[in-house]
Amino acid sequence: MNRVIQSFVRALGYMLLPRVIGMSLLPLLLMVVAALGLYWLFWDGAVAAVHAALQSWPVVSWLDGKLSVDGLAAWLALRLVAALAAVLIVVASLALVSMMMTPALTKLVAGRRFPALERRHGASLLTSIASSAGALLAALAALLLTMPLWLIPPFVLVLPPLIWGWLTYRVMSFDALADFASADERRAILRQYRWPLLVIGIVSGCLGAAPSVVWASGVVFAALFVVLAPLAIWIYTLVFAFSSLWFAHYCLNALQLLREAEPPAAAPVLPLPAASAAVTDVRYKELPHEP
Repeated sequence: MNRVIQSFVRALGYMLLPRVIGMSLLPLLLMVVAALGLYWLFWDGAVAAVHAALQSWPVVSWLDGKLSVDGLAAWLALRLVAALAAVLIVVASLALVSMMMTPALTKLVAGRRFPALERRHGASLLTSIASSAGALLAALAALLLTMPLWLIPPFVLVLPPLIWGWLTYRVMSFDALADFASADERRAILRQYRWPLLVIGIVSGCLGAAPSVVWASGVVFAALFVVLAPLAIWIYTLVFAFSSLWFAHYCLNALQLLREAEPPAAAPVLPLPAASAAVTDVRYKELPHEP
């Protein structure tokens, strides 16, 4: 855990570098433009579609009559759409940071702290994309299964950080080692340091849980979307950039320790050159005695 804390402090220091701050602006700009565009195009239609679907559910009608609450379907629809928007924003932010920032941040950490670390290119770009896509699908499935629990205040503050933490751990640790570790080294590190890496991912998920408080109130989110969405995207971008640095420091340090523990490779034994026949056939003659 000492290396986890040391990597945390180093990553925090790197976040203050102007270069890192500048790299975070492009994903932020792209996400803000995409989020605002999707809001103007689809928000009202999505809320209306979910509202109509909920009104056809017997459970919602029964609760509406039992609790004597008018507009329960509308209340649920607004919050479900807000929760879905949160999921899309987080997944898109993680994907953009992973593609646009993580390789550059890993190279920055390697160049400043591990300049002698050899690159063994253990994963291609397609392998990295496939691994990230698999983790994203698993996380989305977990989110969809647990989304009804998000309507309960304690769960909305616990479940998303845990799922995002697992997803961050899977994506960031793979990307941090993709260029520098071989496939065997990457598997060994992910197996040996599974729990510290998962802790880093969960802490990163908790750091990004602040916007979840906003998603918990769909009315506030809908009314102030233009202000709150860019703020939430900025927080997510910074959290994932910080996570990239944290994983880069920890994983590259683990890779260096792994290589230092390897036994040195034995020097190749070169065959001796064949002796010259003229040399091997030399016969030493006894010198004559002087009188």
